[in-house]
Amino acid sequence: MWRLNKVRHKVSRQGDSLEELRLKRREHERTLRQARRDRQLVSKRLLLNEDEKQQDITMDTTPGEQDVVSLVHKLQHSGPEKEANLKALSKALRDPSAQLTFVKLENSVHLLVGLLTSSNAQCRLQAVQCLHELSHSPHKNVAPACLPATSYLLTYLSGPSTKFTELCLYTLGNICPDNDVVKEKLLAQGIIPALATCMENQRHNLAVVEAVGFTLSQLLQTKDAAVKIIPMVLASTLPSNLLSILTPDPKFGLAPAIECAWCLHYLTSSSKDNRELLSRGALVQCSSLLVSLGRAVAEGNKDEGLELLVCPVLRCVGNLLFSCPVEGLSTQVGDVRLVVALCGLVQAYLHTQPALAREAAWVLNNLTAHSSQFCSALLTLNLVPGLIQLLPFSQGINTMILRILANIAHKKQEFCIQLTQLGLLSALCATLKMVDQEMVTLSLDVLFMLVVSSPQVAAEFVNQGGLSLLEAIQYNGEGDRRRRATYLLEQHLLSYRL
Repeated sequence: MWRLNKVRHKVSRQGDSLEELRLKRREHERTLRQARRDRQLVSKRLLLNEDEKQQDITMDTTPGEQDVVSLVHKLQHSGPEKEANLKALSKALRDPSAQLTFVKLENSVHLLVGLLTSSNAQCRLQAVQCLHELSHSPHKNVAPACLPATSYLLTYLSGPSTKFTELCLYTLGNICPDNDVVKEKLLAQGIIPALATCMENQRHNLAVVEAVGFTLSQLLQTKDAAVKIIPMVLASTLPSNLLSILTPDPKFGLAPAIECAWCLHYLTSSSKDNRELLSRGALVQCSSLLVSLGRAVAEGNKDEGLELLVCPVLRCVGNLLFSCPVEGLSTQVGDVRLVVALCGLVQAYLHTQPALAREAAWVLNNLTAHSSQFCSALLTLNLVPGLIQLLPFSQGINTMILRILANIAHKKQEFCIQLTQLGLLSALCATLKMVDQEMVTLSLDVLFMLVVSSPQVAAEFVNQGGLSLLEAIQYNGEGDRRRRATYLLEQHLLSYRL
Protein backbone atom coordinates (compact mmCIF):
# COMPACT_ATOMS: atom_id res chain seq x y z
CA MET A 1 0.00 0.00 0.00
CA TRP A 2 2.64 2.53 1.05
CA ARG A 3 6.34 2.40 0.43
CA LEU A 4 9.39 4.51 1.14
CA ASN A 5 10.35 5.21 -2.46
CA LYS A 6 13.87 6.09 -3.49
CA VAL A 7 13.93 9.76 -2.57
CA ARG A 8 13.76 11.57 -5.86
CA HIS A 9 16.11 14.42 -5.04
CA LYS A 10 19.03 12.22 -4.07
CA VAL A 11 22.15 11.48 -6.10
CA SER A 12 21.68 10.27 -9.68
CA ARG A 13 24.55 8.33 -11.30
CA GLN A 14 25.13 5.80 -14.04
CA GLY A 15 26.66 2.33 -14.06
CA ASP A 16 26.75 -0.45 -11.55
CA SER A 17 27.61 1.83 -8.61
CA LEU A 18 24.47 3.92 -9.11
CA GLU A 19 22.23 1.57 -7.17
CA GLU A 20 24.93 0.85 -4.59
CA LEU A 21 25.39 4.56 -3.82
CA ARG A 22 21.65 5.10 -3.66
CA LEU A 23 21.25 2.20 -1.26
CA LYS A 24 24.03 3.54 0.98
CA ARG A 25 22.42 6.98 1.10
CA ARG A 26 18.96 5.52 1.72
CA GLU A 27 20.37 3.38 4.52
CA HIS A 28 21.96 6.49 6.06
CA GLU A 29 18.64 8.36 5.89
CA ARG A 30 16.87 5.35 7.39
CA THR A 31 19.40 5.17 10.25
CA LEU A 32 18.87 8.85 11.05
CA ARG A 33 15.10 8.45 11.14
CA GLN A 34 15.29 5.27 13.21
CA ALA A 35 17.45 7.01 15.82
CA ARG A 36 14.62 9.47 16.37
CA ARG A 37 12.50 6.71 17.85
CA ASP A 38 14.36 6.90 21.15
CA ARG A 39 15.66 10.46 21.19
CA GLN A 40 15.40 13.75 19.38
CA LEU A 41 18.01 13.87 16.66
CA VAL A 42 19.50 16.84 14.84
CA SER A 43 20.90 15.53 11.57
CA LYS A 44 22.12 16.92 8.29
CA ARG A 45 21.13 16.13 4.72
CA LEU A 46 23.32 16.35 1.63
CA LEU A 47 21.88 16.58 -1.88
CA LEU A 48 24.14 15.96 -4.86
CA ASN A 49 23.86 17.30 -8.38
CA GLU A 50 21.49 15.19 -10.43
CA ASP A 51 23.67 15.48 -13.55
CA GLU A 52 26.84 14.19 -11.94
CA LYS A 53 28.31 11.28 -13.88
CA GLN A 54 30.14 8.36 -12.39
CA GLN A 55 33.38 9.39 -14.06
CA ASP A 56 33.13 12.90 -12.65
CA ILE A 57 32.96 11.96 -8.97
CA THR A 58 33.70 9.17 -6.58
CA MET A 59 32.73 9.07 -2.95
CA ASP A 60 36.32 8.94 -1.65
CA THR A 61 38.28 11.27 -3.94
CA THR A 62 37.68 15.02 -4.10
CA PRO A 63 39.84 17.98 -5.13
CA GLY A 64 42.09 19.33 -2.39
CA GLU A 65 42.42 22.61 -0.56
CA GLN A 66 44.64 24.14 -3.24
CA ASP A 67 41.94 23.53 -5.83
CA VAL A 68 39.50 25.56 -3.70
CA VAL A 69 41.91 28.52 -3.63
CA SER A 70 42.44 28.26 -7.38
CA LEU A 71 38.73 27.97 -8.16
CA VAL A 72 37.81 30.95 -5.98
CA HIS A 73 40.50 33.00 -7.75
CA LYS A 74 39.08 32.01 -11.15
CA LEU A 75 35.52 32.86 -10.09
CA GLN A 76 36.60 36.27 -8.78
CA HIS A 77 37.94 37.09 -12.21
CA SER A 78 34.81 35.91 -14.04
CA GLY A 79 35.34 34.32 -17.46
CA PRO A 80 33.35 32.01 -19.74
CA GLU A 81 33.96 28.94 -17.58
CA LYS A 82 32.16 30.28 -14.53
CA GLU A 83 29.53 27.53 -14.47
CA ALA A 84 32.14 24.77 -14.81
CA ASN A 85 34.27 26.35 -12.08
CA LEU A 86 31.29 26.53 -9.74
CA LYS A 87 30.50 22.88 -10.35
CA ALA A 88 34.10 21.96 -9.62
CA LEU A 89 34.01 24.10 -6.47
CA SER A 90 30.89 22.35 -5.17
CA LYS A 91 32.69 19.01 -5.51
CA ALA A 92 35.83 20.33 -3.86
CA LEU A 93 33.78 21.60 -0.89
CA ARG A 94 32.89 18.04 0.07
CA ASP A 95 36.29 17.86 1.71
CA PRO A 96 35.95 19.13 5.33
CA SER A 97 39.43 20.67 5.25
CA ALA A 98 38.60 22.42 1.98
CA GLN A 99 35.48 23.86 3.62
CA LEU A 100 37.61 25.47 6.31
CA THR A 101 40.00 26.82 3.70
CA PHE A 102 37.12 28.29 1.73
CA VAL A 103 35.47 30.20 4.60
CA LYS A 104 38.87 31.65 5.59
CA LEU A 105 39.39 33.14 2.11
CA GLU A 106 38.51 36.82 1.91
CA ASN A 107 35.03 37.52 0.50
CA SER A 108 34.58 33.85 -0.49
CA VAL A 109 31.02 33.54 0.86
CA HIS A 110 30.12 36.99 -0.50
CA LEU A 111 31.31 35.71 -3.88
CA LEU A 112 28.70 32.94 -3.72
CA VAL A 113 26.06 35.40 -2.54
CA GLY A 114 26.78 37.55 -5.57
CA LEU A 115 26.41 34.55 -7.85
CA LEU A 116 23.07 33.75 -6.19
CA THR A 117 21.69 36.89 -7.80
CA SER A 118 23.17 36.10 -11.21
CA SER A 119 20.95 36.21 -14.29
CA ASN A 120 22.33 32.79 -15.23
CA ALA A 121 20.01 30.16 -13.73
CA GLN A 122 22.68 27.43 -13.82
CA CYS A 123 25.16 29.68 -12.02
CA ARG A 124 22.55 30.36 -9.32
CA LEU A 125 21.93 26.63 -8.95
CA GLN A 126 25.64 25.82 -8.68
CA ALA A 127 26.17 28.67 -6.20
CA VAL A 128 23.47 27.35 -3.89
CA GLN A 129 24.93 23.85 -4.30
CA CYS A 130 28.24 25.22 -3.01
CA LEU A 131 26.48 26.76 -0.02
CA HIS A 132 24.70 23.47 0.55
CA GLU A 133 28.02 21.61 0.62
CA LEU A 134 29.27 24.10 3.21
CA SER A 135 26.13 23.63 5.31
CA HIS A 136 26.92 19.93 5.57
CA SER A 137 30.28 20.66 7.18
CA PRO A 138 31.16 18.96 10.49
CA HIS A 139 33.01 22.11 11.55
CA LYS A 140 30.96 24.37 13.81
CA ASN A 141 32.50 27.60 12.52
CA VAL A 142 31.35 27.03 8.93
CA ALA A 143 27.63 27.61 9.56
CA PRO A 144 28.09 31.20 10.86
CA ALA A 145 30.17 31.96 7.78
CA CYS A 146 27.09 31.22 5.64
CA LEU A 147 25.01 33.94 7.34
CA PRO A 148 25.41 36.51 4.51
CA ALA A 149 23.49 34.10 2.25
CA THR A 150 20.53 33.25 4.51
CA SER A 151 18.27 36.16 3.53
CA TYR A 152 18.66 35.19 -0.14
CA LEU A 153 17.98 31.52 0.61
CA LEU A 154 14.77 32.49 2.40
CA THR A 155 13.71 34.74 -0.47
CA TYR A 156 14.25 31.98 -3.01
CA LEU A 157 11.89 29.61 -1.18
CA SER A 158 9.12 31.14 -3.25
CA GLY A 159 10.92 30.35 -6.52
CA PRO A 160 9.53 28.08 -9.25
CA SER A 161 12.39 25.56 -9.39
CA THR A 162 11.87 22.46 -7.23
CA LYS A 163 15.57 21.56 -7.19
CA PHE A 164 16.62 25.10 -6.28
CA THR A 165 14.00 25.35 -3.53
CA GLU A 166 15.02 21.99 -2.09
CA LEU A 167 18.67 23.04 -1.95
CA CYS A 168 17.74 26.27 -0.17
CA LEU A 169 15.61 24.40 2.36
CA TYR A 170 18.13 21.67 3.15
CA THR A 171 20.91 24.26 3.41
CA LEU A 172 18.88 26.26 5.93
CA GLY A 173 17.97 23.07 7.79
CA ASN A 174 21.62 22.04 8.02
CA ILE A 175 22.94 25.30 9.44
CA CYS A 176 20.18 26.26 11.87
CA PRO A 177 21.03 23.81 14.70
CA ASP A 178 24.79 24.45 14.63
CA ASN A 179 24.89 27.88 16.18
CA ASP A 180 22.55 30.00 18.33
CA VAL A 181 23.58 33.14 16.42
CA VAL A 182 22.55 31.51 13.14
CA LYS A 183 19.24 30.36 14.61
CA GLU A 184 18.45 33.82 16.01
CA LYS A 185 19.32 35.46 12.71
CA LEU A 186 17.09 33.08 10.78
CA LEU A 187 14.21 33.71 13.16
CA ALA A 188 14.70 37.47 12.82
CA GLN A 189 14.76 37.13 9.04
CA GLY A 190 11.40 35.35 9.14
CA ILE A 191 12.20 31.70 8.53
CA ILE A 192 8.95 30.48 10.14
CA PRO A 193 6.65 32.63 7.93
CA ALA A 194 8.83 31.73 4.92
CA LEU A 195 8.46 28.01 5.62
CA ALA A 196 4.72 28.44 6.12
CA THR A 197 4.35 30.27 2.81
CA CYS A 198 6.53 27.75 1.00
CA MET A 199 4.54 24.81 2.30
CA GLU A 200 1.25 26.52 1.53
CA ASN A 201 2.27 27.27 -2.06
CA GLN A 202 4.02 23.94 -2.68
CA ARG A 203 1.71 21.58 -0.81
CA HIS A 204 1.26 19.45 -3.93
CA ASN A 205 5.02 19.25 -4.51
CA LEU A 206 5.92 16.50 -2.05
CA ALA A 207 9.69 16.76 -2.59
CA VAL A 208 9.56 20.37 -1.37
CA VAL A 209 7.12 19.46 1.41
CA GLU A 210 9.58 16.85 2.67
CA ALA A 211 12.35 19.45 2.65
CA VAL A 212 10.19 21.92 4.58
CA GLY A 213 9.44 19.20 7.12
CA PHE A 214 13.14 18.47 7.55
CA THR A 215 14.07 22.12 8.05
CA LEU A 216 11.22 22.72 10.47
CA SER A 217 12.11 19.60 12.49
CA GLN A 218 15.68 20.90 12.81
CA LEU A 219 14.37 24.18 14.22
CA LEU A 220 11.92 22.47 16.57
CA GLN A 221 14.75 20.49 18.16
CA THR A 222 16.96 23.46 18.93
CA LYS A 223 17.47 24.85 22.40
CA ASP A 224 14.67 27.14 23.63
CA ALA A 225 12.39 26.00 20.79
CA ALA A 226 9.46 25.74 23.21
CA VAL A 227 9.79 29.44 24.03
CA LYS A 228 11.06 31.04 20.82
CA ILE A 229 9.91 28.86 17.94
CA ILE A 230 6.86 26.76 18.79
CA PRO A 231 4.57 29.75 19.56
CA MET A 232 5.44 31.18 16.13
CA VAL A 233 4.77 27.84 14.45
CA LEU A 234 1.43 27.40 16.20
CA ALA A 235 0.40 30.90 15.16
CA SER A 236 1.11 30.09 11.50
CA THR A 237 -0.53 27.83 8.92
CA LEU A 238 2.20 25.21 9.38
CA PRO A 239 0.29 22.90 11.78
CA SER A 240 -2.70 22.63 9.44
CA ASN A 241 -0.44 21.95 6.45
CA LEU A 242 1.59 19.38 8.39
CA LEU A 243 -1.63 17.56 9.25
CA SER A 244 -2.77 17.60 5.63
CA ILE A 245 0.39 15.77 4.54
CA LEU A 246 0.11 12.95 7.09
CA THR A 247 -1.70 10.58 4.72
CA PRO A 248 1.08 8.99 2.61
CA ASP A 249 1.03 9.36 -1.14
CA PRO A 250 1.01 5.89 -2.77
CA LYS A 251 3.25 7.07 -5.63
CA PHE A 252 5.75 9.29 -3.82
CA GLY A 253 6.10 7.21 -0.67
CA LEU A 254 6.27 7.78 3.05
CA ALA A 255 9.11 10.28 3.37
CA PRO A 256 7.06 13.54 3.40
CA ALA A 257 4.55 12.09 5.87
CA ILE A 258 7.39 10.90 8.11
CA GLU A 259 9.01 14.35 8.24
CA CYS A 260 5.69 16.07 8.94
CA ALA A 261 4.79 13.52 11.63
CA TRP A 262 8.08 14.15 13.43
CA CYS A 263 7.41 17.91 13.33
CA LEU A 264 4.02 17.30 14.94
CA HIS A 265 5.67 15.06 17.54
CA TYR A 266 8.11 17.82 18.50
CA LEU A 267 5.22 20.27 18.71
CA THR A 268 3.06 18.03 20.92
CA SER A 269 5.90 16.98 23.21
CA SER A 270 7.30 20.48 23.71
CA SER A 271 4.05 22.38 24.21
CA LYS A 272 2.65 22.67 27.72
CA ASP A 273 -0.83 23.05 26.32
CA ASN A 274 -1.90 21.33 23.10
CA ARG A 275 -5.31 23.00 22.89
CA GLU A 276 -4.30 24.85 19.73
CA LEU A 277 -3.40 21.60 17.97
CA LEU A 278 -6.53 19.91 19.30
CA SER A 279 -8.65 22.74 17.93
CA ARG A 280 -7.11 22.18 14.49
CA GLY A 281 -8.15 18.54 14.53
CA ALA A 282 -4.70 17.09 15.24
CA LEU A 283 -6.00 14.26 17.41
CA VAL A 284 -8.78 13.41 14.96
CA GLN A 285 -6.34 13.32 12.05
CA CYS A 286 -3.56 11.42 13.85
CA SER A 287 -6.00 8.89 15.34
CA SER A 288 -7.51 8.23 11.92
CA LEU A 289 -4.05 7.71 10.42
CA LEU A 290 -3.09 5.40 13.28
CA VAL A 291 -6.18 3.28 12.60
CA SER A 292 -5.11 2.99 8.95
CA LEU A 293 -1.53 2.14 9.90
CA GLY A 294 -2.71 -0.44 12.41
CA ARG A 295 -4.90 -2.05 9.77
CA ALA A 296 -2.01 -2.11 7.29
CA VAL A 297 0.33 -3.74 9.82
CA ALA A 298 -2.32 -6.27 10.87
CA GLU A 299 -2.78 -7.25 7.22
CA GLY A 300 0.92 -8.05 7.02
CA ASN A 301 2.07 -4.91 5.25
CA LYS A 302 5.86 -4.92 5.36
CA ASP A 303 6.51 -1.77 3.32
CA GLU A 304 9.93 -0.35 4.06
CA GLY A 305 9.81 2.56 6.46
CA LEU A 306 6.26 2.00 7.69
CA GLU A 307 7.42 1.77 11.32
CA LEU A 308 9.21 5.12 10.89
CA LEU A 309 5.81 6.72 10.40
CA VAL A 310 4.07 4.66 13.08
CA CYS A 311 6.46 5.89 15.80
CA PRO A 312 5.90 9.68 15.58
CA VAL A 313 2.16 9.24 14.98
CA LEU A 314 1.92 7.11 18.13
CA ARG A 315 3.74 9.78 20.12
CA CYS A 316 1.51 12.52 18.72
CA VAL A 317 -1.64 10.64 19.69
CA GLY A 318 -0.28 9.79 23.15
CA ASN A 319 0.68 13.40 23.87
CA LEU A 320 -2.59 14.78 22.52
CA LEU A 321 -4.63 12.29 24.56
CA PHE A 322 -2.85 13.50 27.67
CA SER A 323 -3.96 17.08 26.88
CA CYS A 324 -7.46 16.26 25.67
CA PRO A 325 -10.34 17.13 28.04
CA VAL A 326 -12.11 13.98 29.20
CA GLU A 327 -15.49 15.17 27.99
CA GLY A 328 -14.16 15.67 24.45
CA LEU A 329 -12.33 12.36 24.17
CA SER A 330 -14.97 10.44 22.24
CA THR A 331 -15.43 13.29 19.77
CA GLN A 332 -11.70 13.72 19.19
CA VAL A 333 -10.80 10.03 18.90
CA GLY A 334 -13.88 8.68 17.17
CA ASP A 335 -14.98 5.08 17.50
CA VAL A 336 -13.28 2.11 19.11
CA ARG A 337 -11.24 1.19 16.03
CA LEU A 338 -8.28 2.97 17.60
CA VAL A 339 -8.29 0.43 20.45
CA VAL A 340 -8.13 -2.41 17.93
CA ALA A 341 -5.32 -0.70 16.02
CA LEU A 342 -3.23 -0.11 19.15
CA CYS A 343 -3.58 -3.71 20.33
CA GLY A 344 -2.63 -4.88 16.86
CA LEU A 345 0.48 -2.69 16.83
CA VAL A 346 1.56 -3.99 20.25
CA GLN A 347 1.32 -7.56 19.02
CA ALA A 348 2.89 -6.88 15.62
CA TYR A 349 6.00 -5.13 16.94
CA LEU A 350 6.42 -7.14 20.15
CA HIS A 351 9.37 -9.20 18.91
CA THR A 352 10.77 -7.13 16.05
CA GLN A 353 10.41 -3.59 17.44
CA PRO A 354 9.76 -3.82 21.20
CA ALA A 355 10.27 -0.07 21.63
CA LEU A 356 7.36 0.53 19.24
CA ALA A 357 5.24 -2.05 21.04
CA ARG A 358 5.86 -0.14 24.27
CA GLU A 359 4.91 3.15 22.57
CA ALA A 360 1.63 1.61 21.37
CA ALA A 361 0.90 0.30 24.88
CA TRP A 362 1.63 3.76 26.31
CA VAL A 363 -0.94 5.32 23.96
CA LEU A 364 -3.48 2.65 24.94
CA ASN A 365 -2.80 3.51 28.58
CA ASN A 366 -3.47 7.19 27.92
CA LEU A 367 -6.62 6.29 26.00
CA THR A 368 -8.08 4.11 28.77
CA ALA A 369 -7.00 6.27 31.72
CA HIS A 370 -10.16 8.40 31.69
CA SER A 371 -12.56 6.55 29.40
CA SER A 372 -14.96 3.80 30.44
CA GLN A 373 -16.00 3.55 26.78
CA PHE A 374 -12.59 2.43 25.59
CA CYS A 375 -12.07 0.20 28.63
CA SER A 376 -15.37 -1.47 27.82
CA ALA A 377 -14.29 -1.86 24.19
CA LEU A 378 -11.22 -3.85 25.25
CA LEU A 379 -13.50 -6.29 27.09
CA THR A 380 -16.29 -6.39 24.50
CA LEU A 381 -13.91 -6.97 21.59
CA ASN A 382 -12.15 -9.75 23.52
CA LEU A 383 -8.80 -7.93 23.41
CA VAL A 384 -7.98 -8.38 27.10
CA PRO A 385 -6.77 -12.03 26.87
CA GLY A 386 -4.13 -10.92 24.39
CA LEU A 387 -2.99 -8.19 26.77
CA ILE A 388 -2.81 -10.59 29.73
CA GLN A 389 -0.52 -12.85 27.70
CA LEU A 390 1.96 -9.96 27.42
CA LEU A 391 2.53 -9.69 31.17
CA PRO A 392 5.64 -11.95 31.12
CA PHE A 393 7.39 -9.64 28.62
CA SER A 394 9.97 -7.16 29.86
CA GLN A 395 11.43 -3.92 28.36
CA GLY A 396 8.69 -1.87 29.98
CA ILE A 397 5.92 -3.53 27.99
CA ASN A 398 4.51 -5.55 30.90
CA THR A 399 4.36 -2.56 33.25
CA MET A 400 2.44 -0.57 30.66
CA ILE A 401 0.06 -3.46 30.01
CA LEU A 402 -0.57 -3.80 33.75
CA ARG A 403 -1.40 -0.09 33.94
CA ILE A 404 -3.96 -0.58 31.17
CA LEU A 405 -5.54 -3.47 33.07
CA ALA A 406 -5.54 -1.28 36.18
CA ASN A 407 -7.38 1.42 34.23
CA ILE A 408 -10.06 -1.12 33.31
CA ALA A 409 -10.37 -2.46 36.85
CA HIS A 410 -10.65 1.03 38.27
CA LYS A 411 -13.66 1.96 36.14
CA LYS A 412 -16.35 -0.49 37.24
CA GLN A 413 -16.88 -3.37 39.63
CA GLU A 414 -18.31 -5.49 36.82
CA PHE A 415 -15.11 -4.90 34.83
CA CYS A 416 -13.14 -6.41 37.73
CA ILE A 417 -15.30 -9.52 37.66
CA GLN A 418 -14.86 -9.84 33.90
CA LEU A 419 -11.07 -9.46 34.24
CA THR A 420 -11.09 -12.27 36.81
CA GLN A 421 -13.09 -14.49 34.51
CA LEU A 422 -10.55 -13.84 31.75
CA GLY A 423 -7.70 -15.19 33.89
CA LEU A 424 -6.14 -12.08 35.36
CA LEU A 425 -5.88 -13.54 38.88
CA SER A 426 -3.61 -16.40 37.81
CA ALA A 427 -1.52 -13.94 35.79
CA LEU A 428 -1.14 -11.74 38.90
CA CYS A 429 0.05 -14.78 40.87
CA ALA A 430 2.93 -14.94 38.38
CA THR A 431 3.71 -11.20 38.33
CA LEU A 432 3.78 -11.04 42.15
CA LYS A 433 6.82 -13.35 42.02
CA MET A 434 8.74 -11.14 39.59
CA VAL A 435 12.09 -9.54 40.41
CA ASP A 436 10.88 -6.27 38.88
CA GLN A 437 9.62 -4.39 41.92
CA GLU A 438 7.54 -1.97 39.88
CA MET A 439 5.62 -4.93 38.47
CA VAL A 440 5.06 -6.27 42.00
CA THR A 441 3.75 -2.90 43.19
CA LEU A 442 1.41 -2.55 40.21
CA SER A 443 0.24 -6.13 40.69
CA LEU A 444 -0.67 -5.39 44.30
CA ASP A 445 -2.67 -2.35 43.20
CA VAL A 446 -4.62 -4.32 40.58
CA LEU A 447 -5.13 -7.20 42.99
CA PHE A 448 -6.62 -4.83 45.57
CA MET A 449 -9.20 -3.55 43.06
CA LEU A 450 -10.14 -7.09 42.06
CA VAL A 451 -10.39 -8.40 45.62
CA VAL A 452 -12.59 -5.59 46.93
CA SER A 453 -14.92 -5.89 43.92
CA SER A 454 -16.37 -9.23 44.99
CA PRO A 455 -16.02 -11.82 47.80
CA GLN A 456 -15.92 -14.50 45.13
CA VAL A 457 -12.82 -12.92 43.60
CA ALA A 458 -11.10 -12.82 46.98
CA ALA A 459 -11.95 -16.46 47.61
CA GLU A 460 -10.69 -17.44 44.16
CA PHE A 461 -7.36 -15.71 44.82
CA VAL A 462 -6.96 -17.62 48.08
CA ASN A 463 -7.81 -20.89 46.32
CA GLN A 464 -5.05 -20.19 43.79
CA GLY A 465 -2.47 -20.00 46.58
CA GLY A 466 -2.35 -16.23 46.73
CA LEU A 467 -1.94 -16.00 50.51
CA SER A 468 1.56 -17.47 50.47
CA LEU A 469 2.59 -15.00 47.79
CA LEU A 470 1.43 -12.03 49.86
CA GLU A 471 3.03 -13.42 53.00
CA ALA A 472 6.34 -13.71 51.14
CA ILE A 473 6.07 -10.04 50.14
CA GLN A 474 5.03 -9.14 53.68
CA TYR A 475 8.20 -10.66 55.13
CA ASN A 476 10.71 -10.05 52.31
CA GLY A 477 9.39 -6.91 50.66
CA GLU A 478 10.22 -3.32 51.48
CA GLY A 479 8.28 -0.13 52.17
CA ASP A 480 5.05 0.31 50.26
CA ARG A 481 5.02 -3.23 48.94
CA ARG A 482 5.19 -4.70 52.45
CA ARG A 483 2.44 -2.37 53.70
CA ARG A 484 0.16 -3.14 50.77
CA ALA A 485 0.61 -6.89 51.16
CA THR A 486 -0.08 -6.64 54.90
CA TYR A 487 -3.22 -4.55 54.31
CA LEU A 488 -4.58 -7.01 51.74
CA LEU A 489 -3.95 -9.95 54.04
CA GLU A 490 -5.33 -8.48 57.22
CA GLN A 491 -8.28 -6.54 55.85
CA HIS A 492 -9.51 -8.66 52.94
CA LEU A 493 -8.04 -12.15 52.66
CA LEU A 494 -7.14 -13.89 55.93
CA SER A 495 -10.79 -14.58 56.68
CA TYR A 496 -10.86 -16.83 53.60
CA ARG A 497 -8.00 -19.03 54.86
CA LEU A 498 -9.11 -22.64 54.97
